[in-house]
Amino acid sequence: MSKENVLFQVEDDELENTVQEDEGAGSRKYLIFTVDNLKIGLDAEQVVELLNSYTVTYLPMMPDYILGIFNMRGQIIPIMDIRLRLGKPPKEGSSILIVLDYNENQLGIQVDSVDLMLDIPTESIVPIPSQSAQKLVSGMCTLPDGSGTMLVLDCEQLIAHGYGE
Repeated sequence: MSKENVLFQVEDDELENTVQEDEGAGSRKYLIFTVDNLKIGLDAEQVVELLNSYTVTYLPMMPDYILGIFNMRGQIIPIMDIRLRLGKPPKEGSSILIVLDYNENQLGIQVDSVDLMLDIPTESIVPIPSQSAQKLVSGMCTLPDGSGTMLVLDCEQLIAHGYGE
């Protein structure tokens, strides 16, 4: 894969340094992306890469939100359209692929756009009012810059229930 298609890549030693700094500060870094005007945060520790160009190989007989698979340097990674998984209509036009790794399970999630990465104080994240309303969201918080509310994506649930239901 060519370097011009990679928007963001986390090096292992950079990630370790970031995690060590954040643990003492009582905050975590979140990558904030947008899906249908919703701001959703993803723990930066789980982000492997951001790609603006990728080729999807369609897989038959999968849920509509599983777009297919792609080959990232020899690894076959499933791609999920997070809009469709959240019950939103499909988006026309360009999108960004976030490759995440949760407990050694890799998954690509297609999102509308990536906004920024922020340190969020852990005590500011509160549970969502109704857990039954959204299985894939583990919490929410007001963004420190005052730009709105962020929903926290629950990667464990996303991967555990990503291919069924």
